[in-house]
Amino acid sequence: MPSNASGEQLVELYGPERIARRLQEVADQLNARFANERVVAVCVLKGATIFFADLVRLLHIKDLQLDFIGLSSYGQSMESSGAVTATRWLSADVTGAWILVVEDIVDTGQSMAKLMAKLADLPVAGVCLCALIDKRDRRQCAVSIDYSCFQLQDGFIVGYGLDYAERYRQLPGIYELLR
Repeated sequence: MPSNASGEQLVELYGPERIARRLQEVADQLNARFANERVVAVCVLKGATIFFADLVRLLHIKDLQLDFIGLSSYGQSMESSGAVTATRWLSADVTGAWILVVEDIVDTGQSMAKLMAKLADLPVAGVCLCALIDKRDRRQCAVSIDYSCFQLQDGFIVGYGLDYAERYRQLPGIYELLR
């Protein structure tokens, strides 16, 4: 169990090989569903960046476009503030397309509930959500996750794009951060 100078310890939950296997399984499902559809895959910045990059390289969707949305609700804390701020909005024309939202973690569901409702109001074919981590037990808002890689009950996690105060994103696996 590695630790750093501030006494934080990291416990590996999912290593790079397990993540890669699970991503391939999810990509296979997405390829089957959307092979001949127009899809705009939307990365929710910053946490989903590594997950998004790995996932879209596995997609074989004929008409696939990539875009990015920035949301913030955590700031420098380990708990969501409940206030969701859009820091970046879509730049692609999504009219008539399926929107595939790619998110790192759905925890309380507040951010995703607000985002999914806003996207559903656009003139699109539909909106679906793909999450790296689903923390169903912490849900405060109803959010339907169409595709998820892993389900967790509790613990604060970092690595593979997930951070604590902008640290640990670069780690190749997913770790529980103990303080």
